[in-house]
Amino acid sequence: MSGITIYSSAYCPFCIRAVRLLDSKQVPYQLISVDGKPAVRRVMAEKAGRTSVPQIWIGERHVGGCDELYALERAGKLDPLIAEYQ
Repeated sequence: MSGITIYSSAYCPFCIRAVRLLDSKQVPYQLISVDGKPAVRRVMAEKAGRTSVPQIWIGERHVGGCDELYALERAGKLDPLIAEYQ
């Protein structure tokens, strides 16, 4: 897997916040909606070990959800991680 992948839901405020952060960095990402797609959510849950959204991967690294993405940003670690896969 390369780049950034986000499993999300259209009505999830945490998903919206995560996408806004990535949009502010002007980086491409693949957005995979789980809305009305139990099979897609099941695949996400198997990969992430979690059923909540968003679930975010940068390259092969499972970052976690919105809180973890923002924690990386606050620690100054998000940009270098993104740069590895762009």
